[in-house]
Amino acid sequence: MKALSYGKLKQIIMYLFNSNPEYMNPLTILIVIALIVVIISVRQVNEYQRGVKFMLGKYLGVANPGWRLIFPVIQSMTKVDMRVKAVDVPFQEAITKDNISAKINAVIYYKVRDAEKAILEVENFWFAVSQLAQTTMRNVVGEMELDDLLANREAAAAKIKNIVDAASDPWGIQVDSVELKDVILPDDMQRVIAKQAEAEREKRSVIIKASGEVIAAENIAKAAQLLSDAPGALHLRTLSTISDLSSDQSNTVIFAIPLEVLRALERVGAKQ
Repeated sequence: MKALSYGKLKQIIMYLFNSNPEYMNPLTILIVIALIVVIISVRQVNEYQRGVKFMLGKYLGVANPGWRLIFPVIQSMTKVDMRVKAVDVPFQEAITKDNISAKINAVIYYKVRDAEKAILEVENFWFAVSQLAQTTMRNVVGEMELDDLLANREAAAAKIKNIVDAASDPWGIQVDSVELKDVILPDDMQRVIAKQAEAEREKRSVIIKASGEVIAAENIAKAAQLLSDAPGALHLRTLSTISDLSSDQSNTVIFAIPLEVLRALERVGAKQ
């Protein structure tokens, strides 16, 4: 409920006097004034809020959800939202451990755990948490190399969360999580990373191709050994190859005489 202004209260009292003057004795006036004071003293605290009460400037206690009486002039109450808040931390310019400039931004999720501390220990807890998150982000990025930052965003976010949570604990703030949204690098660094990735892919391609050639060579060597150990196997293999080639009439086949035949002819010629 909103407190009635002095002018509005005066209008209500004057209206009661003018409308029913015969009933306006001193006792009735006191009762009416007391009722009006009670009405304007009621404050509603919602379920997701807590009210920090003060009397004559001194801390009085925390009001739970419901209707609460706050007497004007001598008492006041500040409401604190206890729900989880999402704060978008703006882009921060940071230098990594290997001296590379990067812009990062994040989202921090936190809530007020202790309404008393959130009001008494810090002037503006929302602004304080935002500034603390920005400073912590720059410090954490400065302790990491670029490759680690890009590959382990979760680890960086967890470290930022732990630092901010510990630093904001005296304020009655509980940090639930921190998520890194974007890591923006300069254009020249993006080109360097693209070239590095391309070289890495080419390296893997060459290694895979070389491994395939090694395996193929080993299999060919095994096949050659088997053919040389089995008598007549080389002739059968030659005839099979010729049969495969002859299936297509457009092929021209040049028949190569096996080495065994040439050696036999050499032995015959030597005997003559």
